[in-house]
Amino acid sequence: MDAGALILLFFIVASVQPLIQQRALEYLRRRKIIAIERERKSRLILLAHRQETMRLLGFPIVQYISLNDTEEVIHAIRMTDPDMPLDIILHTPGGLALAALQIARALKGHRGQTTVFVPHYAMSGGTLIALAADSIVLSPHAVLGPIDPQINGTPAAAIIEAVERKPVAEVEDKTLVLESVSRRAIGQLQAAICELLSEHFDADARKRISELLTSGRWTHDYGITAAEARDMGLRISTDLPPLIYDLMRLYPQPLRRTPTVEYLPYRHDKRPDSA
Repeated sequence: MDAGALILLFFIVASVQPLIQQRALEYLRRRKIIAIERERKSRLILLAHRQETMRLLGFPIVQYISLNDTEEVIHAIRMTDPDMPLDIILHTPGGLALAALQIARALKGHRGQTTVFVPHYAMSGGTLIALAADSIVLSPHAVLGPIDPQINGTPAAAIIEAVERKPVAEVEDKTLVLESVSRRAIGQLQAAICELLSEHFDADARKRISELLTSGRWTHDYGITAAEARDMGLRISTDLPPLIYDLMRLYPQPLRRTPTVEYLPYRHDKRPDSA
C-alpha cells in the first residue's frame, strides 16, 4: 500500500471513529437507563445538557432547555402510564422560560409519584422544572439556581432597582419600558412558581419561595445548595442513587484534548501495592 492510500485510510478511520464512539456511548446509556427503571420501577427521562463535540469536525455544541426539549419530554410523559412513578434527571444550565414551564406543568400534571434528580446542577429553568416534582433529590454537592428573569441579558430586578434610584424625569423612555417589562416578567414567574408549588405548600410558603427565587437576591449564576434550599422551605433529599452517578459518567464533555481533571481510578485506602 502506497503512502497516498495510507493517508486516505487514516482520514477515513479518523472520520469514522467518533461515530463508533458515539454509538457505543448510546448503547451504554440505554443499558444504564433500563437498569435504573427496573430498580425504581419507574419511567426515567434524562434532560442532560452537556457540550458534546460534533461527530466529524469536533466543534462544541452549546445546549440549553429548548422548545424541542419540551416536545420530547412531554411526549415521553404522555407515553408513561399515568400511575407509574416518573423520574427526571436534570443536568442543565437553564434555557427558555417558556420551554421549562411547559415541561414543569407536564410533570406536575402526572398522576404518579414524580421525582427530580440533580447530580450536579439544575439552574434557572432547570430549577423551575424541579419545583414541579413531588420530591427533589440532589447529590450532596449539587446546586439549584435562581429563577430571576433576564431582559436582553440584564437581570430584571437590577433594571427595576436602577430606575428606582433616579427621579423618573431623569430616566430614559427605553429604560422605563424595560422596567415595565421587568415587573411583568417577575410577576409572571412568581405566579408560575406558586402554581407549581400549589399541591405541597400553603399560600404563604408559595409566596415566600417565589419571591426569593425571582427577586434578584442572588446573581443569576448563583448555586443554591441543598442546605439553602431547605432553609428556603423546599423539601430536599441528598440520597442520590449510585446508578444515576454511573449514568452521568456516560455523558462526557470532551471540549479539550488535554484533560482538566485527572486521577487514578481507585480508592486511596485500596491503592495497589507499589512495585
